[in-house]
This record gives sequence, C-alpha cells and structure tokens, in this order.
Amino acid sequence: MIYKYFINGLYIVLDVNSGAIHKIDELVFEVLDLYKKYEPNEIYARLNDRFSGEEIDEAISEIYQLERQGLLFSNDSHEAITGKLLERGAVVKALCLHIAHDCNLRCEYCFAKDGGYGGSKALMNLETGKAAIDFLISNAGARNNLEIDFFGGEPLINFDVVKEIVEYGNEQAKQNGKAIRFTLTTNGVLLDDEKIQFINDKMSNVVLSIDGRKKIHDKMRKNAGGDGTYNILVPKFKRLAEDRGQNNYYVRGTYTRENLDFSEDIFHLYSLGFEKISLEPVANCDSEQLAIKEEDLERIYAEYERLAVKILEFRKEGKPFEFFHYNIDLSGGPCAIKRVVGCGAGTEYLAVTPTGELYPCHQFVGHEEFLIGNVFDGITHFDIRAKFEASNLYTKEKCKACFAKFYCGGGCAADGFLTSGDINEPGIISCNLERKRVECALMIKVAEHMDNAK
Repeated sequence: MIYKYFINGLYIVLDVNSGAIHKIDELVFEVLDLYKKYEPNEIYARLNDRFSGEEIDEAISEIYQLERQGLLFSNDSHEAITGKLLERGAVVKALCLHIAHDCNLRCEYCFAKDGGYGGSKALMNLETGKAAIDFLISNAGARNNLEIDFFGGEPLINFDVVKEIVEYGNEQAKQNGKAIRFTLTTNGVLLDDEKIQFINDKMSNVVLSIDGRKKIHDKMRKNAGGDGTYNILVPKFKRLAEDRGQNNYYVRGTYTRENLDFSEDIFHLYSLGFEKISLEPVANCDSEQLAIKEEDLERIYAEYERLAVKILEFRKEGKPFEFFHYNIDLSGGPCAIKRVVGCGAGTEYLAVTPTGELYPCHQFVGHEEFLIGNVFDGITHFDIRAKFEASNLYTKEKCKACFAKFYCGGGCAADGFLTSGDINEPGIISCNLERKRVECALMIKVAEHMDNAK
C-alpha cells in the first residue's frame, strides 16, 4: 500500500507498511499509478507524449528497485501481531488523575462542563490519590516507567494534594523498582512562585492552556465573572517555560469555527517566546457556532499547510519551533503494538475520578456505561475492558485503507463513541484532520532532509 501526494512543491510517496518516505519527481509520481496495472509498453504508450522512453525506463527501474528492497508496495507485517494483543495480559502504565472536578474558568467549548463532567464538583483526597498510585504500581507488571497526569477541571485548585501524591508516588515507585513520570495540565490562573517552582522541580512535563491571540483567548477562556484571562496567564506561562529552559512543556490551545485562521494563533504564541506549541480542534462540542464542520475542512487544510511552510522558514533562520502534531520520528517511532492499538485507552491508560472510579480515559468520564472499576477494588467490569483490548486498527474498517493509520493507531476511541456511538468507528472530521497533519509532518521531514543533503 502506497500513498502519494503533492505539497509545497514536492512530490512525495509514502510506503505505508514499511514507513519508507520518498521524494520523487513528476514522472515517477505518474508512473506509480500505472506500475501495478500495466506492462511497461502500455505505460510508455500512456506517457510518451510528455516523457521520453529513456526517462520512463528509468522511472520504472527506480520503482522496481525500491519494491525489491521492501521500500515500496511492501507487505503488511503488523496485522500478524493482532493475535498476540490479547495475550499481553492486563498491564496499566499510565493514569490520568482527575484531581479536581472543579474549575475556576468557564471555557465556551469545554467538554468537561465547567470541570464537573456533568456531575457534582469534587476534589480528590489523599487517600484516593494513594490508592491510585498503589493500583498503578500493582498493575504495571514488568513495566518500570509509569506515568501520572494531573488533570481536571483545574488541578491547582487541589494543589496540596497534588504535592502529597507526588511525594507518595516517588516513595512507592522507588520501593518497587519503578519510576513515575508526572505531568500536570493547568489553565494557569492560580500559578504563583511556589507552584511554578514545584512544577518545574517535580513535573516531567507540563501543559499550559492558552488559545492564542488575546481576542480569541479572552472570548473562549473566561473566569466565573465573565472576564478574559489572557493578561493574567501570559507572564506566568512565559516565566514557567523560560525557567524550564524551553523544554518539556507545551502551550496547548483549542481552535473552533471562531478562529479557523488558527495558524495566526500559533504564530502569536511563538512571538511570545513559546517554542513548544499545540493547538487542537474543538472536540465534541455541542455549540453549532463553535464545532468544526466538514465544510470547514478545506480552509483548515490550508492553515496546516501554511503552518508547515512557516515552520520550515523559521527553522532555516535558526529559530526553534515545535508544533506537537508535526512531531514524527522516522528513525524509530512507536513500537509495532503502539502503531496498531494507539493510545491504549481502556487497557494501558485509565482515568481516575476524584472518588477513585476508573474510566477508559478522561473523555469517557461521566459516561456511566464505561465505568470500568475503581482504584480500591481494581477492574470490576471486565467486559468493558475486553472491548478496548479487542479494539485495534484491524477492527476498524475505515482504518484499514488509510495511509495515516500507523501514525494515529486508529484514532481516538472517545471521539468515535461521542460522534458515532462506536469506539471502532473513527470520527470523519478528526480523521481528515489527522491525515492532513501527517501529510504536513512528512513534508517537513522530506524538506529538511533535502536541505541537510545540500
């Protein structure tokens, strides 16, 4: 299976199964459409009005050599591992701790419904936090490197418990020969000197929520009184990122139909000095005014392409710029199992509510039909976990023929459920956006390789 496309003046072909990427010329681009269908003489007949026989011969030979090397039209070796997925055993490597089902902001598009996820507001106590750590370690099997993400709502509302959980987690990890990587996502309103110091000392990564330009951010991310928060956050976030040496963080925003020119928000964040940036499309939003629609896709594609070209320009000028969705590792990348099962929601990755309930991920919280257990008793609804264990690229019909499948691992199960009612039915919009982001990410790699080869 191959996928070829033209972007930013480059003809590119991806061999999907091997992951090999080739920068080709216009002739090879056209011959690839004919190569498996026709004999060489028929290919000559179809193209000799524009290319010489010698050029066509060379193109066919080039494709043939790449095919023999397993770099074009390669076989799929990934499907063979699906039979082994259920044999891995129940191993949990990461927990998303909903340390606070409460929030001090009232974001227009928030799927968590002001931090409460449609239920009562609550804060996680230390007992539940410790039980979550114990559950993670006892269910990690042979895995030594584990992850805890403090999430909400707004985690800093419950900052004292965050500190105590981190201390307990590090103690228990050391005693059990494990290591826990802590992450925290914050809207920044409650940041102060103490919290910045703690985050930079104890958190392996931090996600800072800001939507870009002041007019966009203040329209979407307001406090309980209806006021924008841009001016409060920016100096705090800048200091936190600078104190971390511009490493191991992301400023992370959301774009909606209100700012389909979202590349301007990314450039704005970059102009503030942030070098690690993520901007996500609004997810599962009930607002007709804000939710991305299929009719918006072409405009969004153009924004992603514009962003990719601009990133190349910045890098050529020696200005670092990292956009989360364009981070693709061509030298190693995710393991074969990761390519097939994606994020591991419902199996390796679980979300924990303030009262200790377990859900497949943070976006399933509040959907009682996906309650999978609790940190005190462990997994109790094995049928739910079994559904997620059995879900992979090859159980999703739309994924089988998609060129981007090994980069997204089959997409987001929660997005599938919330848009179609089926975790094995990826959302149309999210899939199309992911494909465009992969196209852009691969183009950046090809362009940079060409520059380095000069």
